[in-house]
Amino acid sequence: MGKFLESERDRQARFKQASADFSGAARQNGAYAGQPRPFCLPPSLAKENLFSGIRAEADEWFYHHKIKWQDGLNGRPSNHLCDSQVCCVNFLFAFTAQPESLATLLKPIFPESKQMLPVEDGKFVTFAWIGKKNYLNERVRPEGSRTRGANFTSADAAVRFERADGRKQIVLIDWKYTESYHSIHLKADPSGKDRTAIYRELFEKVDCPINKIVLPSFETLLFEPFYQLMRQQLLAHAMEKAGELDADIVSLLHIAPAHNTDYRKVTSPGLKPLGDTATSVWARLVSPVADGVDRFQHVGTEGLFAPLLVAPPSGMDPWAEYLKARYPWLAEATVPSAPH
Repeated sequence: MGKFLESERDRQARFKQASADFSGAARQNGAYAGQPRPFCLPPSLAKENLFSGIRAEADEWFYHHKIKWQDGLNGRPSNHLCDSQVCCVNFLFAFTAQPESLATLLKPIFPESKQMLPVEDGKFVTFAWIGKKNYLNERVRPEGSRTRGANFTSADAAVRFERADGRKQIVLIDWKYTESYHSIHLKADPSGKDRTAIYRELFEKVDCPINKIVLPSFETLLFEPFYQLMRQQLLAHAMEKAGELDADIVSLLHIAPAHNTDYRKVTSPGLKPLGDTATSVWARLVSPVADGVDRFQHVGTEGLFAPLLVAPPSGMDPWAEYLKARYPWLAEATVPSAPH
């Protein structure tokens, strides 16, 4: 277990006892992996893992779009207070109907953005986006259906905007919270079957967005988080080629707490010579493009959200206060980090 996750467990357990956002019943220990945990909610009250200001609407959104909550039960969010998907929704769902505030949030990362555009059903942020088509030819159910949030390469969230040059851009968001990874090779699934064959085929295409000159071998990508980043980058590339939602550009934005230094580890032995952190390695592996647009960017959660938490947009004060109370590291001095 990473040190950041360990500290967050303690923080979240204390937050659960102190915050008025939880009912009295939710303050009890919640069962997780067969054991009562102070940093978890009773499973029947897992919806209280979401900020009360978005709780009902976010729950309905996931249900309506048949999005599977990761680590959730019976259609509810995870009851673990350190869950990454819940964290992502708590931060971003408030912007689904706030294009101006969303533009303000993203402008430092995308200065070329002109105006936000809706992504799905009139909303300016959507979640568990797998693309309109099965671009990566991943295995579908016998009836041909796909599940958002499970068994398919997906972005944790997605946004869309018009650029100053008139082109439209989709940004797939890879959200991290307390994750950390180990040097475990992922070529075979638990049954022993090669899970990478379809991605190898895409990797070998001439227009693959991964810089094969720099990359030692395809095998070096089969360690998390590189395996996930590879699939998301391939998805972004395929969406761009297809012009999904009229997009001219589709890029990947990685958001993670700078405080979570556990996540930075370069888990693939073959990639260690390429950089000191997982995201700096990945930035080096994503091929440069003629139009000068970065197809991969990384930003710390603290730096991205700090301006809006200090001066919240109109009507978003309760959201800002909730985030500052639940994730107090947002306001703490962060460790120095490179752009990638």
